[in-house]
Amino acid sequence: MKIRQPIVTIAGHVDHGKTSILDALRQSSVAEKEAGKITQKISFSLFPKENLKKACPLIEKNKLNLEIPGFLFIDTPGHAAFNNLRKRGGSLADLAILVIDINEGIKPQTAEVIQILKSNKTPFIIALNKIDRISGWNNDKIEMQPTHVKQEFDEKFYTLIGVLSSYNLEADFFYKITDFTKKVAIVPCSVKTKQGIPELIMILCGLSQKFLKQKLLLGEKAKGVILEIKKEKSLNYLVSIIYDGQLRTRDKIAIASFNEPILTKIKSIQEIQPLSDKFKTIDKVTAASGTLLQISDKTEDILPGMPFTTYKNKQEIEKEFRNQITEKIKIDKKGIIIKADSLGSLEAMITLLKQKNIKIVKAGIGPINKSDISSAKANLEINPVDAVVLGFNVGVEEETPTANVKIITDEVIYKLIENLQEYREERTKEIERERLLTLAKICKLEILGQYVFRNTNPAIFGVRIIGGKLSSNQELIDEQGEKIGRVKKIQSENKSVEEADQGMEVAISIPGTNFERKLKDKQFLYANINEKQFKNFKENKDLLSREEIKILQEIAIIKKFN
Repeated sequence: MKIRQPIVTIAGHVDHGKTSILDALRQSSVAEKEAGKITQKISFSLFPKENLKKACPLIEKNKLNLEIPGFLFIDTPGHAAFNNLRKRGGSLADLAILVIDINEGIKPQTAEVIQILKSNKTPFIIALNKIDRISGWNNDKIEMQPTHVKQEFDEKFYTLIGVLSSYNLEADFFYKITDFTKKVAIVPCSVKTKQGIPELIMILCGLSQKFLKQKLLLGEKAKGVILEIKKEKSLNYLVSIIYDGQLRTRDKIAIASFNEPILTKIKSIQEIQPLSDKFKTIDKVTAASGTLLQISDKTEDILPGMPFTTYKNKQEIEKEFRNQITEKIKIDKKGIIIKADSLGSLEAMITLLKQKNIKIVKAGIGPINKSDISSAKANLEINPVDAVVLGFNVGVEEETPTANVKIITDEVIYKLIENLQEYREERTKEIERERLLTLAKICKLEILGQYVFRNTNPAIFGVRIIGGKLSSNQELIDEQGEKIGRVKKIQSENKSVEEADQGMEVAISIPGTNFERKLKDKQFLYANINEKQFKNFKENKDLLSREEIKILQEIAIIKKFN
């Protein structure tokens, strides 16, 4: 039986050196005429067996009989691509390299990648990058470094080991591990000096040969995943990864969708060339490989991230594809609306949101549209905290009204979910606060004695809101706790208003009060609240601002509340 190339994805936090690691792997075996940085336009690189041997002399030195045909490396230029790399039944990647900057350790995005790798059960190794940036580092082995350099390395290394253990991961230097099923291998490396790069390749080869042989056996059917739809001149191509079987021109394929599968034929195949960003037209392609596929039908209804497979008859494919998309996109009876740029991204979002116990009522692929806003608006009545549309790596369609609905978008999934959690916490407090303040109002007013418009029947004068909120019909007391009366009207810039917020200067009218007699020598007025209302505020003081808490304390002293 033939075995295919393992698919290896490179992931990690922004700026930890993902693309640089891939460049180092590629450049180490690129012919001299191609020396220098390779600009990778498509997110995959074919790395054949013969090039692996050139890049890693350790293969020959250790007499490793290399049976795999090479590797297909997946470049993840942004975090979005990492989440797109999914097939039916789990991760598209057979192996992963998790790149961690030794000087920065595990960052939020690294933590998120670890969660995804663990949930997909994807085996991975850690490329501990940028060791050359440790002050005083030379190109020798770790043991040969000067004492102070070795101490600094050890401190950073064992801190990382400790953090990894909090994720229930045991890890160690690759050369100390005897059982790779129990421990994660760490390969210290430097993209700049190429230190550790051959060892990285060696470990990938060894793990592939030892643990992945059965998984790498080629199946009869060609299977793939669409990464994106690419337009060149007047032609549309499906940028795809073939991860199983052999695909030929004129083969019939079925592409999954949220409705019926899309049935079409392959018109032409272009395959990525080894260690290059060039493509070559061929009649058939064998997994695993990166391709540009031209099909016989239009591409408008095809969505990124969707799997596809060859088929012989329609009944067979309907059975294979039935419910497989909807099973993954399980939604709740209530919750937020989410949109993503591909099926893989959507699945990753759902996984991470469920881990945070955030419910989802609607999920889809593509830009945020009127229908999404309409669904979110319905939540204003059910639960205003859920009146949210979360968009991962997508925009908002033109002329889409967004009134009263919160739209949160980002190109980095962990930031997106962080922003959502932050908004939900703030909105929850805001709703509770609004509910609390409907029961009673807290406010402190400074009397503006220079603005007395009427002395009595009613007294009309100016005030500044020091803190809290003043409402019409609010009863006021002075600094001695004596009742002054109820506010009948509030005027701001010659217009009547129902409420006045902190910082505003307004005119108020109070019937039954003589300003000259009662208020001329007063400086401040307070909202009059009873002891029950005071206790309610006290129990919910986390919903009050610092200024409101201070005012509440002053009222408590005036009214002798405990």
